[in-house]
Amino acid sequence: MLKTYHSQSSLTKAYIQMHLSIILWGATGVLGRGIHLSEGLLVWYRLIITSISLFLFIVFTGKSFRVSKSNLIWLIGIGALLMVHWLFFYGAIKYSNVSITLSLFSSTTLFTALMEPLVSKKKFDTTEILISLMAMTGIAVIFYSDTNAYSVGIILALLAAFVGAFFNILNKRVVHEVPSEIVSFYEIFSGLVILTIFLPLYIHLFQPTQLVPSKLDWVWLFVLAILCTHVTLILSLNALKHLSAFTLNLSINLEPVYGIALAFLIFGENKKLGWGFWIGTTLIMLSVILHSYFANRNNKAKPV
Repeated sequence: MLKTYHSQSSLTKAYIQMHLSIILWGATGVLGRGIHLSEGLLVWYRLIITSISLFLFIVFTGKSFRVSKSNLIWLIGIGALLMVHWLFFYGAIKYSNVSITLSLFSSTTLFTALMEPLVSKKKFDTTEILISLMAMTGIAVIFYSDTNAYSVGIILALLAAFVGAFFNILNKRVVHEVPSEIVSFYEIFSGLVILTIFLPLYIHLFQPTQLVPSKLDWVWLFVLAILCTHVTLILSLNALKHLSAFTLNLSINLEPVYGIALAFLIFGENKKLGWGFWIGTTLIMLSVILHSYFANRNNKAKPV
């Protein structure tokens, strides 16, 4: 009886941790719009703060930074992808809004389903292709509806989703060999180094009006880097100890829903969106849920 109660208590705690991490992930878009920096500088400061936070956490917990040379090279490459992914994501928010960006960003799951067979040389799944076509229809409806004034932001959001799909696929190679916090540190620090090298060129080309964050921007940057990046990593890993990967992945698909709800509440974006956004978003979300359902059913059908 005591064991059952303890198990139920752990499960409840895991669900709370999972949804808290998803809400924090969903807040990244809202914070990105609230911070008065261009996407390049926003990402640069986020990488700095998160790198320091992860470094101190690893030192404090006594974990080793040691990784093999091959894994280190791999992590540096993924770190570059992560940095580019964030640039596209926050660029999309700056050129459109949080709701459109997060709606299209949820197509990452479908891009992953399409790109993974090319990387891992597996056969394409007909069901996944049909579901992806549903998502693409939703994307097309958003793009060609009355939200097409945000065409640059829409393209950047799709690029963020596309790059994010490769990020997830390539990460699978190292997550089973290297602790998650070590993976995150090397990827984020690598992204920081690479962006720092190109930052003078970025400033020269785009000429951002603000180079140094304001006092309020610093507050939001620390919330973004510590709570929405570092803490969410720990919460999601703890939740995964008690929940199936399917439950976690399906719930993560709620991230755009939470983020869009926050954007409606804080910025009133729902007043600026037409029918195309709602129809397109419904199709994308439905395709993501269907993909998760069929993926889980196929995994159960595989022999142990």
